Amino acid sequence: MGVGLLGALAVASVLSPDPRGRGTHEQLGLPPCTLTVVAGLPCPACGMTTSWSLVTHGRLADAARTHASGTLLALVALVVGLIAVIVAVQGKRLAWQPGETTLALGGVALALLVVAEWIFRLAAR
Repeated sequence: MGVGLLGALAVASVLSPDPRGRGTHEQLGLPPCTLTVVAGLPCPACGMTTSWSLVTHGRLADAARTHASGTLLALVALVVGLIAVIVAVQGKRLAWQPGETTLALGGVALALLVVAEWIFRLAAR
């Protein structure tokens, strides 16, 4: 898990953040956002890859302006990724580990944050 999270951040670090605030994922050969192409609306993840790239370039304020919840996810990925790698290398569990309920609630909270930000962005258009 740690290698996967840190790997995603490593990929984001080699991308150039798209100045539009979205579309950075297209540098990976992925298509433009379908919702944007079809309906002219941003999807909940529009700007997330750009925010991850901005985080890895140390531009946290720009990242937060681009996609605040994406910025939070990138920072969580960094912390969790580092902890997971350290735990794997040491072969020891942490003194405290979150239980299934805590992880589930955290995941739901992050998902709700992404959706809330999306609704806010749609309302601000």
